[in-house]
Amino acid sequence: MPIHYVYLILAVMAETIGTTALQASHQFSRLIPSIIVVVGYGISFYLLALTLKSMPVGIVYAIWSALGIVFIAAIGFLAFGQKLDFAAILGIGFILLGILVIHLFSNSATH
Repeated sequence: MPIHYVYLILAVMAETIGTTALQASHQFSRLIPSIIVVVGYGISFYLLALTLKSMPVGIVYAIWSALGIVFIAAIGFLAFGQKLDFAAILGIGFILLGILVIHLFSNSATH
């Protein structure tokens, strides 16, 4: 796997951790989750910058944000009991489909 994809996957993981901690921080009123938010986003943006050396910003951001949405929706359901209706699940499915279209058919995404 090319290193820029490793950076991108790690960036998504760091962003997902940061966003999960954002929920747990209770609007930054709890110290440890608040620190995790700042560190998670910092690491994520650094790794995104490394990814941008090899991939276009639009493609990187599309994949990063889409995967983040999917993972946060799953974490919201599993950890916080946040339920999604059919329309939300369908929309997330379309987001995943968009990632597949970019990855499989776009010449803009490096492989």
